[in-house]
Amino acid sequence: MYEIIADPEDYGIDVLEEGMGNNRVVFPEEERKKWAEEIGAFASNLNGLAERATGLQNLLAGKEKIVATPASLKTLKVMLFKINDAMNSALNLAGQIETQIVKK
Repeated sequence: MYEIIADPEDYGIDVLEEGMGNNRVVFPEEERKKWAEEIGAFASNLNGLAERATGLQNLLAGKEKIVATPASLKTLKVMLFKINDAMNSALNLAGQIETQIVKK
């Protein structure tokens, strides 16, 4: 058996606790299936992102000339930083989730 020990206070959403009580409940099977499907969609999106990143890497590492304006290069760099920041945030959250679902 596992227990989810995620504390809403850690995420600034402790208002969720109001009126919910602190009694443990079994995570309903139907809800678990829905959540699993959503996580599967996340994984699929990540695979798509990995494919796009590999394609971009291959393009930039290739021999064919690429022309750009300094502004477009800067814009590309900013977009890549945004993707990197989002990925780092997602990885940190995923790590927190892993530590907050514990085997009992």
